[in-house]
Amino acid sequence: MRLDRSLKLLLLALGAMFAQQTFASLGRGLPAVVAPAVIAELQFDPAWFGIYVSLTAVAALMFQLGCGSFILRYGALRMSQLALVMLTIGLAAGATGLILMFIVSAVIGGGGTAVSTPASSHLLGRYSPPRYAPLVFSLKQTAVPAGLLLGGLLGPPLIGWIDWQGTLLVAAAACLAFTLTLQPLRREFDSDRIPSRSFHISDFWTTLTGAVRARELRALSMACFAFNGLQTVFTYYFIIYLTDHGHSLTAAGVVFSTAMMVAVPGRILWGWIGSVLVSPRVVMCGLAFGMAASTALLGLFGDKLSVLLVGLLAAGLSATAMSWHGVLLAEAARLAPPGARASATGGVLSFGQIGAFLLPLVYAACLSLTGSHGAGFIVCGLPALLVGVALLRPGSAAPQNRTETASA
Repeated sequence: MRLDRSLKLLLLALGAMFAQQTFASLGRGLPAVVAPAVIAELQFDPAWFGIYVSLTAVAALMFQLGCGSFILRYGALRMSQLALVMLTIGLAAGATGLILMFIVSAVIGGGGTAVSTPASSHLLGRYSPPRYAPLVFSLKQTAVPAGLLLGGLLGPPLIGWIDWQGTLLVAAAACLAFTLTLQPLRREFDSDRIPSRSFHISDFWTTLTGAVRARELRALSMACFAFNGLQTVFTYYFIIYLTDHGHSLTAAGVVFSTAMMVAVPGRILWGWIGSVLVSPRVVMCGLAFGMAASTALLGLFGDKLSVLLVGLLAAGLSATAMSWHGVLLAEAARLAPPGARASATGGVLSFGQIGAFLLPLVYAACLSLTGSHGAGFIVCGLPALLVGVALLRPGSAAPQNRTETASA
């Protein structure tokens, strides 16, 4: 009977967090879908979009560093709801079309996206059997490409029907509506919250240093830097890349969404492999080399290939740069000190946000200096190559204990 209840709670938590991450991903990715329309209407240089992306990453970094104490105090589900409300505000602010509101959109929306992942990871860490944690986390993280896929498929038709401002407002309303549907689950899923837990400014530094103090967490942090930075570049610039090469926004959205489909089974596959066949470290090493190879090919030959072949390269990036999350997050939760899943996950992901801040700026600089998207893809794939080489070295941590409890 206990097993049945545990399984039901796991499935309920997984379903709730999958939906939460889908809306968070939709809210994060939709600005990239509407970007060509915004650029055309407001006469922006596409390179300036990198500033928006990097500002989003800076906000995400600050929120991720500081959210651990709030998750413990108010509960993972409550913070998941807060994340969706922040995304609602961010999308609505961007819909005004004002430069200042774009800044608000980047800061608030980026913060909402940042809080959603540590909160959902903390919640699932309570209910996931350690042996299958990489698979469970990977299933949850398939919501990210699912949200991006929805944005790529639905965004362009909505833009053509009601304009880009209306499209952002529709997404904002959807995020707010789902926030309310989570409320009945709070009694169970926030039962571990610690109301006496207080927030301190030093939590920012503690979260960051905690992710680099142990060798294995430090390796995960560096991998997250490279992987998340490249994912951000791909997510925010690929549609602009296609439209700059003469493809319509609708065609670009279809290619992008089709590529995102690969990430859904890809995340599940890597999670299963990391749970059953080989260590998560080996999986991440292979993914790192796959990212580097995909970006190199796209950068060197993308402008010479047909849209079908470019789509195949994008699928390769989707299978790697969009598919590492569950394996890495499960490892971060496993390696976290007792009672510090949210903090450890937030610390590792903070390095991912640093990558999401720096690599789009690097990409924008390459685009401004060369006038070519290819150089940006090649340069932004180099950190993944270095991480792959580093992960070839044996780790110092003890072998993963598949029978340990999930209460750590």
